[in-house]
This record gives sequence, C-alpha cells and structure tokens, in this order.
Amino acid sequence: MLKKGKVYMPKDEALRVEVIRLHYNMFMGGHRGQWKMTELVTRNFWWPGITREVKKYMEGCDACQQNKNCTEQLAEKLMPNSIPDKAWSHILVDFITKLLLAQGYNSTLVIVNCFTKIAHFVPTTKKTTAEGLARLFRDNV
Repeated sequence: MLKKGKVYMPKDEALRVEVIRLHYNMFMGGHRGQWKMTELVTRNFWWPGITREVKKYMEGCDACQQNKNCTEQLAEKLMPNSIPDKAWSHILVDFITKLLLAQGYNSTLVIVNCFTKIAHFVPTTKKTTAEGLARLFRDNV
C-alpha cells in the first residue's frame, strides 16, 4: 500500500526493524546519525513513529555509541594532593570485601597514613556499619 508515494509499512515490528537495519548498515550510507538516517528511511517508507524507532535502533548500535561525539564538558586538569606536613593529618580508608571467610571475618579495613605510608589492616565483616567503622578506627589506630 502506498501513502504519498511511499510504502506504508504494516504494524510488524520485525519487518520495520529489518527495513531500518538494511538502511542503517549500508556500506555507503550507514551510521550517519538519527536525522540523516530518518531522512534516508523515509525516502521510500513511512509508518507512524518512524523517527522514534530509528532513534531506538541507533541507541542499540555499539559502533555508534563508541564513535559518537562527547557532548559533556571535559574534566579539568588533575591537580596533585597537597603533601601532608605531619603524621595522621591525612589518611586513606578503604574496605577490601568479598574475601573468603577466615576466623569469622570476610573483609579487611585498610587505613593508610599518607605522611609515613604506614598501613593498618583490620579484619572485619562485610556488614560493618558507620558506627562499627568508628569503633574499629578508635580501637586499632
């Protein structure tokens, strides 16, 4: 069936996706962007929601997602942290989780003094709360 000189596609999702795929993966004209792709498909075909379906197809294309331009502002230049002037003025704290169970512990709390590079390794469990973390720090450092 024709509508304004274009082939009207029936409500068959697989057939519509196949039409988009054939236009999209063409050697000479594929992967062009949403509006150019929509214009290319609508030269010969029409159905309600064609723009939305072309966009949805493009969002699932790995090649387009990897090659599209980044529209976000790039991060600013990284600045080094200041060098601490005394011990324990700057510390790093992290958990190592998903360890094998050993003596009732399955995680390790790591506390590093940035000035002296001394590290404390405290055995703990994965269910440690913020209050438990404060107690571990107080009792072990």
